[in-house]
Amino acid sequence: MTKHVGILTAGGDCPGLNAAIRAIGKGAMNTDMRVIGFRDGFRGLMENRTVPLEGESMIGLLTLGGTILGTSRDKPHKMPVDGTLVDMTDVIVDNYHRQHLDALVCIGGGGTQKNAYRLAQKGLNIITLPKTIDNDVAMTDITFGYDTALSIATEAIDRLHSTAHSHHRIIVVEIMGHKAGWLGLGAGLASGADVILIPEIPYDIQLVANAIYKRVQRGRNFSIVAVSEGALSLEEHKILSALLNKKEKAKAEDDKKLMRQVTTELAEFEEKRTNHTLNLARTLEKLTGLEARLTILGHLQRGGTPSAADRVLSTKLGTACIRLIEEGIFGVMIAVQGRKVVTVPLEEVVNKRKVVPLNHDWIESARSVGTCLGDCK
Repeated sequence: MTKHVGILTAGGDCPGLNAAIRAIGKGAMNTDMRVIGFRDGFRGLMENRTVPLEGESMIGLLTLGGTILGTSRDKPHKMPVDGTLVDMTDVIVDNYHRQHLDALVCIGGGGTQKNAYRLAQKGLNIITLPKTIDNDVAMTDITFGYDTALSIATEAIDRLHSTAHSHHRIIVVEIMGHKAGWLGLGAGLASGADVILIPEIPYDIQLVANAIYKRVQRGRNFSIVAVSEGALSLEEHKILSALLNKKEKAKAEDDKKLMRQVTTELAEFEEKRTNHTLNLARTLEKLTGLEARLTILGHLQRGGTPSAADRVLSTKLGTACIRLIEEGIFGVMIAVQGRKVVTVPLEEVVNKRKVVPLNHDWIESARSVGTCLGDCK
């Protein structure tokens, strides 16, 4: 009998999504599977908006950035409907069966893994593929999208070196990575940034300024500061830790009033940090006497043609997905561990984040070449 497979892409876009869609679509052509895509993530699944993925629709996808299916950050259990968040999980389950699906492939980052797991708990046959430029999905060595974004960020910093040197400036470069510093650390290390600030290592602004001033004393009148968007000062880290501890207490005691209070305080904390990299640049300018400029790479890092490595990774995961569907293996994320493609139960992935270990060899390498990581050990 023909097997019916659905695909959706959710969360932020990234290079390699179309390559993964292509791998699943073309891989299915050699079987008795019929593949359809759902538009705009879980919202399209809820609204039952589909597109066939077969034949000529697979042409030209390997090198195409973004996702032909579109994406959204809508969650099945908190779907915006007429200005109100509504649990549309049952509608999604009904549409799954209405389309006679034998499997649903959800491609996305940490949030998508969590939402897909909720659907698996409702009895749907779910397989997920991990993607994100942040490289922070748990239980996999790498996510597709990361390698391309790493190359883009590195090239951007390479180009900023010349203007920093010419004008004797501090160039602060904000790189994506709200909770994990893989992209900032990798790009900073690859481009020879003088300072790298990541969420995992709270920074002391005075120590950063001292490191830059020491460069000036050695005749190097410019510095490149690579900053993950989620990097925290020591003071900010202390405040955030206290708020998160309060949130855990509210959750443990099922204290809804305290939870609402903490949620508001966390939102206010993030609001105050809106211009934190600009403030960082201004503070360094005052402390060092050097002119400072800020460059925010933003969504530039997520766009464009996927790298060769991301195309290979997306294709490898996509074709593995077809094999798993044929074998009837569901409720798993397809991951890379070492050189092997493996399956990880979704319950082992959700509510976890892969952050940079403080003993990671990239951190050790950065310190060995004299890069300041905010603690300047």
